[in-house]
Amino acid sequence: MAHAREKRDGNPAPTSSKTDPSRKAAQVAENGTSPKAPPKRPVRRVLTATAGGMAILLVLLILLWNWDWFVPLVDRRASAALHRPVTIAHLHVRLGLTTTVSVDDLQIHQPEGFESEKELFASAKKATVSVNVWRYITHKGLEIPLIALDTPKGDIVALANGRNNYSFTDPNAKPAPAPQGNTQPSALPKIGDVVITNGDIRIAMAKLKTDMHVLLHTTPPKGDQDGSIVIDLKGRYAQAPITGHIVGGSLLTLTNSARPYPIDARLENGPTYVTLRGSVDDPLHFKGTKLVLHFAGPDMSLLYGLTGIPIPQTPSYSVSGNLDYTSAHIRFSNFSGKMGSSDIGGTIAVDPQTKPITVDANLYSHHVDLKDLGGFIGAKPGHEESKQASTSNRILPDKPINVPKLNAVNAHLVYKGDRIENKNMPLDNIVADIAVQDGAIAINKLNFAVGDGTLGLSGALDPTANGQFKTHFKVDVSRLSIQRLMKATDTFKGQGTLGGHVTLAATGNSIASLLGNGNGGVTLVVDHGGDVSALLPDLMGLKVGSAILSALGIPTRSDLKCFIADMPLRQGILSTNSLLLMTNNTRTLGGGTVNLKSETLDYHVTTRSTSFNILSLPGRVNITGPLKSPTIMPGAEIIGRAAATAGLAIAFPPALLLPTIQFGVGKGSACEDALAQADTAPAAGIKPGATTGSGAASVQPTSRGKAVSQKPLSRKQVHSVWQQRLKQN
Repeated sequence: MAHAREKRDGNPAPTSSKTDPSRKAAQVAENGTSPKAPPKRPVRRVLTATAGGMAILLVLLILLWNWDWFVPLVDRRASAALHRPVTIAHLHVRLGLTTTVSVDDLQIHQPEGFESEKELFASAKKATVSVNVWRYITHKGLEIPLIALDTPKGDIVALANGRNNYSFTDPNAKPAPAPQGNTQPSALPKIGDVVITNGDIRIAMAKLKTDMHVLLHTTPPKGDQDGSIVIDLKGRYAQAPITGHIVGGSLLTLTNSARPYPIDARLENGPTYVTLRGSVDDPLHFKGTKLVLHFAGPDMSLLYGLTGIPIPQTPSYSVSGNLDYTSAHIRFSNFSGKMGSSDIGGTIAVDPQTKPITVDANLYSHHVDLKDLGGFIGAKPGHEESKQASTSNRILPDKPINVPKLNAVNAHLVYKGDRIENKNMPLDNIVADIAVQDGAIAINKLNFAVGDGTLGLSGALDPTANGQFKTHFKVDVSRLSIQRLMKATDTFKGQGTLGGHVTLAATGNSIASLLGNGNGGVTLVVDHGGDVSALLPDLMGLKVGSAILSALGIPTRSDLKCFIADMPLRQGILSTNSLLLMTNNTRTLGGGTVNLKSETLDYHVTTRSTSFNILSLPGRVNITGPLKSPTIMPGAEIIGRAAATAGLAIAFPPALLLPTIQFGVGKGSACEDALAQADTAPAAGIKPGATTGSGAASVQPTSRGKAVSQKPLSRKQVHSVWQQRLKQN
């Protein structure tokens, strides 16, 4: 073939060195060496060696791999995120579609400023978390099938200055800008089993005066029963010992809206006992609450630490009701129970999102003892007058008004008591409408019914400096039955009606200081009051009342036709515009002052006959000294007609009181007649003239002569005159 190709191409065919011996020889001669053997290809050998090496390395890596190599990295990252030192002893990871991570000997140290705490901020012998990675990377949400904590411990502390160790923020970092627009809350993860063994968390809150331990563990499911979380409390809360036992459903049930979450809790905080039992259909979305809450204890004011709602002092109580809550309100609805001798019920709604919190209470009692409500007016409920107070010469209470922490709440209270049960109180029922706003109390309505009459109070009480209160009050008295007012004495018999107005504006911190510094006035009217000899001793005390009756010279069993008192109050001193006491045959006028600051009297009264009789009535009678036990002495005027004239230098009720009389006791009363008779038949033969109205009283001379001025008498003469008048009566 070579010859043929050579012949065809016209060129000699090339000769292969492999087949041409002469050519091989020439190459050897030229190079001076013998030819090498052809080299072999190394690719397969390299690939084989590499694969073998990698296999060996993988086997060694699998055999020698230790996740603890990442422990320093985890420590650094966790410490930076929590702004406090974090250490773990070992790290375990089991990879898969559901990846499980465990750490041993977890220790989270206290942050800066809390190094003096004896315990770590948090620790656990072992902490395990499983995460469904596949569900997360496919954007189906975060699912945590397992959280397990072995012997977790915590130390949560808040100092009195507001600093705490549970704020995981950098103290030196600038505050982050507020998010713009409407941000949607992130979806909660789906949590499976939560296993806690021997948990112990200490909670110390200086402002709450609390230092207690929360012991918790979980129980596994048994048959058809779900697992549960069990919490026990021990220590001190709000300065009082606290113990508690709480059993709740598992956290898997908590996130499962198709299955109600059960709760069974018992709590004792000092003398206060609380239970909460029932279930919540969907606790994470505040739906379907079926909870029964029970409170019991010696004083509702002790509930402030548990509820954050300031309540006045009360007697012992026990109430139960339904607890409902939404994202914006907490309601204790349809509750009922006892408070002292009274029953109590109603609904209380709380809005915890406002600052301060807002409380709306609608309460009622079918039977109420007013002593049980003493705390709502600053008194100590259910307590009688102390022995010390009973031996004091003062009668106005000087105990500071006890008002709860009003700045902690804005509240509106409506209360209705259907029937007042108290033999010492003639009141039939009570209706109250009270509001608290920014620490100030507004009494919109406080009405008491007495038979067909009404006793109504309105006013305000505003806190000022040093525990003082700036107040203004108005009391309206309309058609109160005298017989009902005096029913507790069992001695007064008769009919009669009381009416009028009382006003007060003052600053103080007790009833005594308010009256002792107050401005206002008293206008009261009594129509047909019954037997005066029974009425005055009951009103003023047997000793004082009987002495005044004797001094006035009013006959026994005289019927009270009319009583009018018009007395302005200026700087704690009650003066007299008008004072009239009229019976079926006498008329008594009075004048002078009552000093409410010192609780002393400087008063005088004079009684005159309104018909022809042979009675020998005394002239002017002076009533002086302390309010509790005044001294009653005759005036120093000479007995006789001139003395009678001089004794009338006091004020008689003016006609401008007629509207008040008609409001208080109704139209067509005996007091209206008394005003008319004062102009036509004055008791001392002198028309009211300048003695009516306010200002200094004066007496005009009669047609029979001039008024004789009063001459001072010796103590012996005064005593002699007094004995004569007592004998005449």
